[in-house]
Parts: sequence; C-alpha cells; structure tokens
Amino acid sequence: MGDKTRLTIVVILKHRDCCVCELNEVFDMSQPSISQHLRKLKDSGLIQEERRGRWVYYSLILQSEIYPLIDDLLAHVPDQTENMRKIEKSQITLHCNC
Repeated sequence: MGDKTRLTIVVILKHRDCCVCELNEVFDMSQPSISQHLRKLKDSGLIQEERRGRWVYYSLILQSEIYPLIDDLLAHVPDQTENMRKIEKSQITLHCNC
C-alpha cells in the first residue's frame, strides 16, 4: 500500500470491480505494469480476480482480515471521482482485447 498506484487502484476497487483495461484508462502506464500492481495486491490477500466472459475483473476482498485497516486508510486518500468517470465514460470493455 506504500505505492501511489496501488493505493489508487484500491480506492477505485472500493467503488467498483475493474478489469486491467479499465484501469489503463486512469494510469499512464502499460497494461503489464498495471497487471504487476494487481498481482502484488492479490498476493497480499487484498484483492481477488474473477473471470467474466473474456475479461478478468478485480475486486476487494471485503472479508480480508486487513480490510478494516485498509478501509480506514482509504478515508485519507484523495477522491477518485474523476478517475471513476474516465472509466465509465470510456466503456473500454466494449472494444478491449485484454
């Protein structure tokens, strides 16, 4: 959680499940780089993945023993409303190949 990108990903995932291509709309980095951040979050036991058709969606594990601590931390993170709008406006999953 010490990385700004991972912290932002967690804030976004608190509001909605996302696939890598949707997160790519927010960050100025490659999909493989975002995937590495997601892998670290998954390895920490904070997020999980679920295949939905041809996409893999990531979500927070609300039952994680560390989630209450993370939730308290997220209260102090900048608002991500604008990034959420970018994701929703892009409708990237309609034409994504991830």
